[in-house]
Amino acid sequence: MKKILLYFIISAVLIPKTRADEGMWLLPLIEKLNIGDMKKAGFKLSAKDIYSINSSSIKDAIVIFGGGCTGEIISDQGLLLTNHHCGYGAIQQHSSVENDYLKDGFWAKSKSEEKPTPGLSVQFLERIEDVTDQIAPALKGISSEEKRSEIISKLSDSIAKNAKNDIKYIRAYVSSMFGGNDFYLVVYKVYSDVRMVGAPPSSIGKFGADTDNWMWPRHTGDFSIFRVYGDLNGNPADYSESNLPLRPKHHLPISLKGFKEGDFAMIMGFPGSTQRYMTSWEVDERISISNANRIKIRGIRQELMMKDMLADPKVKIQYATKYSGSSNYWKNSIGMNRALKKLKITDLKREQEARFSNWTGSDSRRKELYGNALSLIESAVKGRAKNLYARQYLSETVLRGSEIVSLASNFVPFYNLLKDNKTQDVQVMGNTYKENMENFRKNYNQPTDRKISAVMLKLYYDNVPQEDRPGIFNDIHNEYAGDFEKYADELFSKTFLLNADKVDEFLNSPTIEALENDIAVKLARSIVRKINELQDEDADNSLKYREGHRKYVAGLLEMYEGVRPVYPDANSTMRMTYGKISGYVPQDAGHFDYVTTAAGILEKEDPDNWEFEVPSKLKQLIEAKNFGQYAMKDGRLPVNFIFGGDITGGNSGSPVLNAKGELIGTAFDGNWEAMSGDIAYETNLQRCINLDIRYTLFVIDKYADAKYLIDEMTIIK
Repeated sequence: MKKILLYFIISAVLIPKTRADEGMWLLPLIEKLNIGDMKKAGFKLSAKDIYSINSSSIKDAIVIFGGGCTGEIISDQGLLLTNHHCGYGAIQQHSSVENDYLKDGFWAKSKSEEKPTPGLSVQFLERIEDVTDQIAPALKGISSEEKRSEIISKLSDSIAKNAKNDIKYIRAYVSSMFGGNDFYLVVYKVYSDVRMVGAPPSSIGKFGADTDNWMWPRHTGDFSIFRVYGDLNGNPADYSESNLPLRPKHHLPISLKGFKEGDFAMIMGFPGSTQRYMTSWEVDERISISNANRIKIRGIRQELMMKDMLADPKVKIQYATKYSGSSNYWKNSIGMNRALKKLKITDLKREQEARFSNWTGSDSRRKELYGNALSLIESAVKGRAKNLYARQYLSETVLRGSEIVSLASNFVPFYNLLKDNKTQDVQVMGNTYKENMENFRKNYNQPTDRKISAVMLKLYYDNVPQEDRPGIFNDIHNEYAGDFEKYADELFSKTFLLNADKVDEFLNSPTIEALENDIAVKLARSIVRKINELQDEDADNSLKYREGHRKYVAGLLEMYEGVRPVYPDANSTMRMTYGKISGYVPQDAGHFDYVTTAAGILEKEDPDNWEFEVPSKLKQLIEAKNFGQYAMKDGRLPVNFIFGGDITGGNSGSPVLNAKGELIGTAFDGNWEAMSGDIAYETNLQRCINLDIRYTLFVIDKYADAKYLIDEMTIIK
C-alpha cells in the first residue's frame, strides 16, 4: 500500500488527538501500523498471533457466517458461535408450528441430532494480499472512468482466477480499497456442511426485540451455535452422513475471568460497509432521500406484517426472518438520521471540504490532480437525486415490498432467455426455479402479501410523480379508477405463479406466451424496465461520482500524509478493531455503565408484551441466583457489555477478545446515540454492544442443560 502512513476521517480534521478506538484495520498491516499502540493499550500477543498465513493464528478461527455475519470457532470439533439474529434464518428454516424453535429454542443433545442446514455456508479467510502493483501501472494515463473500470475488472478477474486455481471450494476476488486507489486479493475456503446445534428461545435471543434494538442498556442473549463439517480429509464437501466435525487450525479459548472498565478489548470480523469519505452532499442525500423513504415505507409495511404475525403462529414463523431483516435497517435509518442531525455531521463534512479546497488550490500540481473532485461529486449527487428517489421508492414499495411482484421479477430473466431462444439456459434456469419455488411457498402467506401489496402499490402511486412511474401504473389507475385494492384482487386471482401445479407445468415446458399473458409478470417486467431506464439515465452521474470520489479520497490521503496510520472503508473484508471497555455519557447528567446484569432482565419483564417475555425457567434461575461459575466476583450474572470498538453491519457475531486473545463476548449491535458511525466515527459516544460469554455459557449450561457443549470448549477459569 502506497499511502499507508496517512490520516483520514473528520475527527482528524477537527480533533487534535483521536482515540485508538477508531479504525477497521487490515490484518496484513497490523505489524506495521497498529501493534505498537496495541501493546501500549495492554495487548499481550504479537501481530503474527492475529494474522499469519504460515502458522495458526486467530484469523483461522473467524468466519463469514452465511451471507452477512461473522462467526467464530470455539472448539477443536468445529463448534461455531454467532448471534441469534445471524442464525435466525436457519432457526426459522427448521421451525414449524409443531416444532417452533424460534419460540421454544433448540438444543441437539448429541452430534446425531444436529440439523443440516441447506444453503448455509461459512468462509475461512486464507489470505489477504496487496495486488495494487499488479493493477495500478495499467491505469496510468487513463482518464476515462469507463476504460479504467474495464481494465480493473479484467486484471482483477485474472488475478482471482489464478488464486482460485480451479479449486471448487476456493473463493477469490480482488477488493478495491480507498475509493478504488488500492487493490487487495482476498482468498477464502468455503464450507457448505454447516449444522444447527443450539439456539435459545427468542425470548432470550431477541429479548427486547424492536424496542431495545440499537439501544443501551441491553439484556439480550443474542447467540446461536452451529458446527462445521468437512470430508475425511478436513476439506469442504457437500452434506454427507460420512462427513466429520472440522478440526480447525485454531479455535478460541474462552475466558471466565471477566474484565473491568479500562481493560483492552478487540474484535475481528467482517464489517460490511462504511462511508467515512462521504461528502456533505451525500449526507444530505442520505437523510432526506434514502433514510427518509426507508423509514416511511418499511414502517407501514412492517405494521401490516406484524398484525398478521401476532394473529397466526404459522404466519409468525413464516415471516419472522422477513420482518427481522426489514425492521433492523428501518430502525437503523431512524437512529442514523437522528444522530446525523444532532451531531451536525453535515457541518463537519463541509469544514473538511473547505480545508481540502484550500489545500488543493494552493498548489498547481494538486489542483490538476484533485481540483475538480468535489465539484464532480456535488454535480453527480444533485443530478441523481430525482431518479434515486423514484428508483428507491419503486424498489422499497413494490419490487421488494410485494412478494408476488418480487417473485414475478425473478421470471423476467426467464422471459428474456425465451425471447432470445436460449434453450439450454432456459432449462438450467428452470431447474433452479423449481428449488426456489419450494422455499418461496414454505415461507409465504397469500392473504398477508395481498393486503401488503395493495397498500404498497397505492403508496408508490401516491408518492412518485407520473413522469417517473412505469407506464403500467397509470394504466392500472385508469382501468381500476384508482382502486388498488381491486387491482390487487385481480393480480392475486389471475397470476399462475401462485398455483403450484401451473408453475410446475410451466417449468417443465416453458413458453414465452405464458409469461407475456401473466398479470404479475407483466407488472414486474414494466417495473424492471423502469428501474433499468432510471439507472441508464444516471450513467453519466455514476461516472462523475466515481471519478470525483476516487480523486477526493486520494487527495485526502495525501493531504494528511504522515499524521497517523489510516484504514480503508469497510467492504466485507476481515478487519480488526480495538479499544477500551468503558461506559459513556449519553446526555447531560446521564451516565451508562459498561455492563448489564441478569437483574435487569427481571426489571424489564412484561408478560403482556411479547418483546419482554421471560421464560419461567430463566426467571427461576435468576431469582435463585443459580449462576454457578459464570457469576462475577460480586455474585451478579453479567449479560451484556460495551467497549469503544469500531464496528458496523457484518460484525454481528464477531468475537470480542481480551488482551490474551481469549473470547470474552460476541458483538451484536451499535448504540443509538452514535448511529451516524458508518459515516463519521464519534469518539466520545460510539460503543459496540456485546453479549458477555459468561451469560452465553450460563444459558447453555443452566438453562438448556447442554453442558456437553461446554465440555468440548477450552475454558480459562
